[in-house]
Amino acid sequence: MESPILNFINGQLQAAASGQWLVSHAPATGEAYVQLPDSDERDVEQAVVAAHAAFPAWNALGREGRSDRLMKLAALIERDLEKFVAAESRDNGKPLSLARRVDIPRAISNFRFFATGILHFASESHMMDDVAVNYTDRQPFGVAGCISPWNLPLYLFTWKIAPALAAGNCVVAKPSEVTPMTAYMLSALCNEAGLPPGVLNIVHGLGPKVGSAIVSHPRIPAISFTGGTKTGAEIARVAAPMFKKLSLELGGKNPVLVFADCDFEDMLKTTVRSSFTNQGQICLCGSRILIERSLYPRFRDAFVARVKALRVGDPNDAATDVGAVVSEPHMEKVLAYIAGAKKDGGTVLCGGERVKLAGALANGWYIAPTVIEGLDNNCSAIQEEIFGPVVTLQPFDDEADALRLANSTPYGLASVIWTNDLKRAHRVARELKAGIIWINCWMVRDLRTPFGGVKQSGVGREGGWEALRFFTEAKNVCVRL
Repeated sequence: MESPILNFINGQLQAAASGQWLVSHAPATGEAYVQLPDSDERDVEQAVVAAHAAFPAWNALGREGRSDRLMKLAALIERDLEKFVAAESRDNGKPLSLARRVDIPRAISNFRFFATGILHFASESHMMDDVAVNYTDRQPFGVAGCISPWNLPLYLFTWKIAPALAAGNCVVAKPSEVTPMTAYMLSALCNEAGLPPGVLNIVHGLGPKVGSAIVSHPRIPAISFTGGTKTGAEIARVAAPMFKKLSLELGGKNPVLVFADCDFEDMLKTTVRSSFTNQGQICLCGSRILIERSLYPRFRDAFVARVKALRVGDPNDAATDVGAVVSEPHMEKVLAYIAGAKKDGGTVLCGGERVKLAGALANGWYIAPTVIEGLDNNCSAIQEEIFGPVVTLQPFDDEADALRLANSTPYGLASVIWTNDLKRAHRVARELKAGIIWINCWMVRDLRTPFGGVKQSGVGREGGWEALRFFTEAKNVCVRL
């Protein structure tokens, strides 16, 4: 095993107060490879005390001072890019090429975006004719609790901590215990970047221990969480009576609407990518593909042929398209959904089984990319988030039918529309119940735009000014003229 991962509290790397350890496994091989702290409320309390002590000086650095520290941290990640890429791939099971192309560069961009964004964060003013002028003073509230998921570990960890720190808050953060490595590596760079002790505290461990302690702590007034809808509901149950600020980015069951007049080749190539990137373990993946009935046979045959050609294999191999899913329990969950879809009358057009590789990868957690048709719209494989390399196909008759199917789940995170009819594109986008709509593209992300969903896909928005507003408190100041 590698050297143990440690908590980062008050600028120091340390074991959990309990002295106990958890074990993290490498998805590609199924083998245990590193220990991490089994932390609890005692470690969270240390982190909160450190964060509150650090807050006055961190806030007093001002926007330019904080921006400078965060830019240095981004530069250090960039310096160690290949180390972070290798760690992210090993920890998560994703292809090395994906971590190099998306995960780590985006983590760097998150720091740089908010480090520069805070320099241009403007306030509002309102003139009352000859009576008074009002202006909005936005100030950090002190300590933010940030809890991030396992699917895009450093990418989403930095998506939360960067705006919180840029706004002037200190942070108590919990990365996923399933993928702790790159958050640990980040902690090792904080002192080198000049972050004062206590500004960023990273506490590793389980959700019921560490996550719950962060959510329920009376001195953490705001919680930013990305993860499952059930966990989000529990966070809201605990935090709401405490009147905490909440940003919850939760599950998705995202529809892809394919109209017959689309650019077929562009649509096909992108839809394969939107279905199976990161083994389908992205909250924005299109897991329900709705196809206009006249195009359905052509789409189905071409799509299945492309999916069968995807290469499941070693995440370190540049030729690999689909790596391992994140854990054995998650693999079993995904396979159970596929088995349930078969019982519900679905036809598996390709995939549907665990893939067994040779040699050192023989015990890895691989699933063949799976395409299912013929399911009733109310079955669990269509209504519930699977979060794996599984998509369903459904035909629709017209625009109204497409919208009925698209809006029929409890989720509302993202949607994709494929059509060359501009009026239809705007019309359908307006009627879709989702927080993010892509037209003739997928995962084209501008960090200035609001990010989040409706219904059971979450509460609040992240990104751009929305994130900086969330991590500050607004105060109106009225001056009589």
